Amino acid sequence: MAVTYEPVNTTTLTSAAASVTFSSIPATYTDLYLVAQMQNTGSLQRIDLRFNSDSGSNYSVTRVYGSGSTAVSDRFANASGIDIAYVATSGWCIANHSIMNYANTTTYKSIVGRWNSEGNSGYTVGLVGLWRSTAAITSIALIPAGVNFASGSTFTLYGIKAA
Repeated sequence: MAVTYEPVNTTTLTSAAASVTFSSIPATYTDLYLVAQMQNTGSLQRIDLRFNSDSGSNYSVTRVYGSGSTAVSDRFANASGIDIAYVATSGWCIANHSIMNYANTTTYKSIVGRWNSEGNSGYTVGLVGLWRSTAAITSIALIPAGVNFASGSTFTLYGIKAA
C-alpha cells in the first residue's frame, strides 16, 4: 500500500498557548488532515479553526452530536470560524478533520470532521464546515475561546498525496 499521508508539521505545547497556527502550508498535496489532542486551561470552551487569518463572517458549520442517549444537531451560518471542538480541563479532546481541495483557487473550501471529549459529558460530534473563499489555504489557526491550550496538547497537520 502506498504511503499517502505525509506529516507537514507537528506541534506539542511545552507551555500554555493562546493559539496554534500552521503557516506556509505547501500547495503540493490534494487534501489536508488535521489531528489534535487537546486540553485547555479553563472551563469548557469551543475551539475555532480559521484559514488564512480570516476572522470575517465567512464560515458555516453543521453538527450532529450525542452522548449515547441523546442526539442533537445544529447549524451556524456567517460565523467567524468553524468550531471544530469543545475542550475542557478535565479529560482530553481528540479531533480529526479532513480539509478537501485546500489549494484550489476556484472553489470554496470544505471540512469534514469528528471529535470526542472526555470533559464534555462524553459527547461524540460529527461536523461539516465551509469556508466561503476561493483562496488557497496557506495557514490554519486553532483558537480556543477565552482560554489557552494546556501544555502537552499536540497538533499534527498531514498532507495527503495523490495516490
